[in-house]
Amino acid sequence: MSVMNTPFPPVLDLISQLVATPSVSSAQAEWDMGNRATIDLISQWCQDLGFTVEILPLPGAPHKANLVATLGKGPGALVLAGHTDTVPFDRQGWKSDPLKADVREERLYGLGTSDMKGFFAIALATVAALGRRDFHQPLVLVATADEETSMAGARALADGQAFQGRYAVLGEPTAMRPAHLHKGVMMERIRLLGRSGHSSDPSLGRNALDGMHRVIGALMAERQSWLQRYRHPGFVIPHPTLNLGHIHGGDNPNRICGECELHFDVRLLPGMDPEDIRAQLRARAEAALGDSDLTLEFLPLFDGLPPMETPATSPLVTVAASLTGQEPGAVAFGTEGPYYRRMGMDTVILGPGNIEQAHQPNEYLALDRVAPMMKILEALIIRFCLTPATA
Repeated sequence: MSVMNTPFPPVLDLISQLVATPSVSSAQAEWDMGNRATIDLISQWCQDLGFTVEILPLPGAPHKANLVATLGKGPGALVLAGHTDTVPFDRQGWKSDPLKADVREERLYGLGTSDMKGFFAIALATVAALGRRDFHQPLVLVATADEETSMAGARALADGQAFQGRYAVLGEPTAMRPAHLHKGVMMERIRLLGRSGHSSDPSLGRNALDGMHRVIGALMAERQSWLQRYRHPGFVIPHPTLNLGHIHGGDNPNRICGECELHFDVRLLPGMDPEDIRAQLRARAEAALGDSDLTLEFLPLFDGLPPMETPATSPLVTVAASLTGQEPGAVAFGTEGPYYRRMGMDTVILGPGNIEQAHQPNEYLALDRVAPMMKILEALIIRFCLTPATA
């Protein structure tokens, strides 16, 4: 398939229009607004460039959708992917309107410039600059919903096997350093139910806080065992972590604690399955409670994000390293990458933004990153889509 030879807006104009089209996702209903307007905007640009476009609304949420846009045919696609949603914002912390792109100090300020609307604009501008070409393998642009909250968009794509591809580049903010692995994330809740009573006689109740003390000890023992069982030299912290983040129990010092709740966070290495780890931790907690007669509720605070690793020997990883001049490594944040891996694609995280700019006021994209990122994407498209030897 060929790219249409049509006039196309400059890349900074594209970014400006995306910034001006809000697409906040949030667990708080008053902030959550959906991404359909942003998807429609990107869809129109894709159609202008000759892509075949498919818009896939999320089940039960017509105001949220994924976009799959394709140039060419075949199973060996190069996928350029990312999420269209942003985190909420506090206008008081911004020096300029967060929904209006503002150029100053050789930077483009605006919500989503770095994380990660800027990547879509750069990708589309790169395709436009390539002009009319014959695609020996397809190029697919994927834009998702709700990455910042539930990963619902990427999960829907993976569950439905919405498209095929061989390689995927996720344009998350890595300062143009390729990353081929990251840890997984679990956030869990343990709730113990006992019976309150007067503190002068422990037999009058069942102390949930005493039980949680046992559970915490069991969790700490499991955490310690991980240091011997799991290790990956690709990470700065080369082992899994378990952080106790929140605890609340009881209501008064002279009452036996009738209820106690603990929230904790686990960061998983590649090879650790969230469901397996959850089952192991639950078994530890149940064993620790023994014959306490306390009721245990063990529930995830969210579904969990698996870890991701693409082999360092993957052609995508080695080409990305050559193009950027940077040794591929790990990122400390989670991405949609595991879902692309589940669909059978070698996946690299590589984008022009900087994670230090994400999720905070005065987010910006450095203007000197735009042209180099376009050159990287152009080289990837030529290598994996336009060169017959790679077919």
